[in-house]
Amino acid sequence: MANWRLHASSKPKRPGSSSHPSFIQETDLPKAPTIPTEFSRVLIKLSGEALMGKRSHGVDPVTTLAIARSIADIHNRGVQVALVVGGGNIFRGLAASAAGMDRGTADYMGMLATLINALALHDAFTKIHIPVRVQSAINAPQVAEPYIRQKAIRHMEKGRIIILACGVGSPYFTTDTAAALRAVEIGAQAILKATKVNGVYDKDPKKYKTAKRYDRISYDEALRKKLRVMDMTAFAMCRDNHMPIIIFDFFKKGNLQKVIAGENIGTCVY
Repeated sequence: MANWRLHASSKPKRPGSSSHPSFIQETDLPKAPTIPTEFSRVLIKLSGEALMGKRSHGVDPVTTLAIARSIADIHNRGVQVALVVGGGNIFRGLAASAAGMDRGTADYMGMLATLINALALHDAFTKIHIPVRVQSAINAPQVAEPYIRQKAIRHMEKGRIIILACGVGSPYFTTDTAAALRAVEIGAQAILKATKVNGVYDKDPKKYKTAKRYDRISYDEALRKKLRVMDMTAFAMCRDNHMPIIIFDFFKKGNLQKVIAGENIGTCVY
């Protein structure tokens, strides 16, 4: 059966140039895609909690600005960047649903929380003079463009960071699923899952000193070992579309740049 390999330039593209990867059918390749040694278009998945800093909830402007500066560094090197941010620092739809709220209503409230976070990031990027656009899966024309796939791609090609808010625009789907869907749609070479841990372990490293960190692991092995990488819908979409997921410690200085350069940071699920 024929398989597919992702071909991408070994160097980041200049803003304004097209770097949409092409898929070439070959018959003699392994199932896993070739992971680029250097990325030129990525989707970064941030949790809402990443914006809190030392606060118990909400958005810390200083932390948000520091996150923007880190991402701006790779953008200024020519990497095309899309962002999907969660909303857990403001509202968690699943928790509200478990407490008795209608699930659809709770999920829509969670989506609006992601839009608040997207606007906070937009403000931070603007302060450091980085061109940025917010696109929302829920119409909010006063503060964001509607999500349009080709327009999102064009923004990146013109050297703008795009922040994709409000998940997929429908309840019952997480922002992990939104990240997987958008990454496939815009032709990203990988999802960079920005966390506070340095990868995926076979058991809780806080409880077990013998916990083993995986450098690389296949989708099937991650499923078999029941490793928590993303929710199952998001994970299945990445597996079916050969979208690598790199889980790494975003908050360690220099790690994002190392991931972009292809260094062995965190865990790659492929």
